[in-house]
Amino acid sequence: MRAMILAAGRGERMRPLTDHLPKPLLPVAGKPLIVHHIEALAAAGVVEIVINHAWLGHLIEQQLGEGSQFGVRLYYSAEGATGLETAGGIKKALPLLGQEPFIVINGDVFSRFQPAPLIAKGLPDAALAHLVMVPNPAQHPAGDFAFSAQSPWLASAGESQFTFSGIALYHPDFFSDVPEGPQKLAPFLRQAMLQQQVSGELFTGYWADIGTPERLQQAEVSFALQQDPQLRSDHVG
Repeated sequence: MRAMILAAGRGERMRPLTDHLPKPLLPVAGKPLIVHHIEALAAAGVVEIVINHAWLGHLIEQQLGEGSQFGVRLYYSAEGATGLETAGGIKKALPLLGQEPFIVINGDVFSRFQPAPLIAKGLPDAALAHLVMVPNPAQHPAGDFAFSAQSPWLASAGESQFTFSGIALYHPDFFSDVPEGPQKLAPFLRQAMLQQQVSGELFTGYWADIGTPERLQQAEVSFALQQDPQLRSDHVG
């Protein structure tokens, strides 16, 4: 299975940190956010990874190179200065992703999610997309889509709303009706949900959307607490 890491966002809310550095290269726990994803994918056996980029994308290519330092092969999908949004960016990168299902990870999330089991299971029958959902964070209390343990299918609305983690499996056919150019992902997901073509699962481990400098700092603290039991004890005390 191939993978795509979404790294084309401008990171406006992260300014001034992103004035001279693309958001996926911001460090957490001593390494760029995007490197955490590359290493997790490599550990899961994914050796071909596509990275899209826009704002300061040349810095991503300069720092990561062709991927040999991580034991993978990196391919790049350049989207110009402004980017193509999520669906448009994936659509453009399809020739690099092949004809089989692939995994996509937002480059600006940080989590303990391990992609290996997701990759091993693959897409459920009849599904064109499979989303990893998480409990709603404080900054997004309403969630994105409805999910219930009683059904594998996601819905655009319902009693139990959860947040899309930015981690998902897609079949290339999901993007067959996506026009070229900038296109947001949510409208196409909602349309596919009406046809019961989008399944989901709930991840309750550590996950953070690194959308602001404050959340970046919180991720640093959370990582340190998880790594060092003594720090965790002191923090609680």
